[in-house]
Amino acid sequence: MSSSAVETQEARAQSIKVTDEALSADLVDGRTIVVPLTWFPRLKSGSLEERTNFEIIGDGRYIHWPDLDEDLTVAGLLEGRPSGESPESVRRWLDSRKPAKRTLAAEGRARIVAAIKKRRTHLRKVRRP
Repeated sequence: MSSSAVETQEARAQSIKVTDEALSADLVDGRTIVVPLTWFPRLKSGSLEERTNFEIIGDGRYIHWPDLDEDLTVAGLLEGRPSGESPESVRRWLDSRKPAKRTLAAEGRARIVAAIKKRRTHLRKVRRP
């Protein structure tokens, strides 16, 4: 009697997307994993800029967010494992975070919005009889 060995390959990510609600990973084998962001408090607490600053490492087996000190495995996502970090640890981490710096783009947008509001106020005053 003969047997044939089936080679299984570990799941690997080729791209990652993080929204306010979910983390999705497109795998090299064509599957897509989508998990709720509430499973990962550090990602949920991070800014858009921090969430989009990630690295896919280990030939696609791991995802690392340096700004948030978060590391996930694709295998863990497939197994449906949420963060194992204790609420106390998350609280300490949140308390230790410095206030997020405004990026140049955010500063520019804030200036533009302020200028538009100022202009609208000026036009309202000018148009009043």
